[in-house]
Amino acid sequence: MSTISVTRDSIRLEVVVEGNPHGPTIVLVHGWPDTHALWDRVVPLLTGEFRVVRYDNRGAGSSSVPARVRDYRLEELARDLFAVVDAVGAGEPVHLLGHDWGAVICWEAVCEPGAAGRIASYTSVSGPNLDHLGLWMRRSLRSGRFAGPLAQAVASAYTVLFQIPGVPIPVLRWVLAPNWARFVGLFDHADPSVISPAPTLGDDMVHGLMLYRANIRRRLVSPRERVTEVPVQLVFARRDRAVRPVGYEDTGHRVPNLRREQLDAGHWSPRTHPAQLARLTAEFVRQAAERDSPRQI
Repeated sequence: MSTISVTRDSIRLEVVVEGNPHGPTIVLVHGWPDTHALWDRVVPLLTGEFRVVRYDNRGAGSSSVPARVRDYRLEELARDLFAVVDAVGAGEPVHLLGHDWGAVICWEAVCEPGAAGRIASYTSVSGPNLDHLGLWMRRSLRSGRFAGPLAQAVASAYTVLFQIPGVPIPVLRWVLAPNWARFVGLFDHADPSVISPAPTLGDDMVHGLMLYRANIRRRLVSPRERVTEVPVQLVFARRDRAVRPVGYEDTGHRVPNLRREQLDAGHWSPRTHPAQLARLTAEFVRQAAERDSPRQI
């Protein structure tokens, strides 16, 4: 295992590289309020076959912490991801695995022009493309279908509180952070012992609020039409209370090469179901590699 720093503009990203140096490269992207340690139980199941790269997003762990809300826009985070890809990819397309806001960031990246030349496949876990979600909500409401948007709105109600500057900070720092393992255990009906909070958790929670303030209203109010040629695997956690599967109804219209899989898991499946998630990711990476390999005549 080696640790490197990748710098883009004034942002320094802490990157961990491990596993088979001759295998395909998989880049793992965490969400809120995690760090690269989110993947601690998944990585050992992949490193025998793959070269595994994970990093702390800006505002989390050991990476830089910008002060301005606009520095947390998805465009900036996708550029961070591409900077990591360029630094570790050795000129070959890499595979992505993203969870929560990490999945949202990966969606932003794979929908960029030319992404298919740098990203070979993407496995998305518990994090939507916000533009797709906004377009789906708009279409559903216009057609009088209110149940789906209402279900997701209820699941995402906490994000409204996160939009209010200063209000959630004491609760996050002094109530939620010290009890995070217990909270996730209750939220996901999981064993709290599999939740290993990073020592920076309190700060990561507060800094990560910028993600919500920089992107939620902006993308849902004015969604863009976004498509990708990158093969995408959607992994649904059936018991996910934060991201409802109904929000992916239209994804197939914008992702021609789409595979859907399910896990009997809650939101933090990388912690609670690492073996199943590693298996699905490895299978999808192998399929992408076979598809891209030149045929023998």
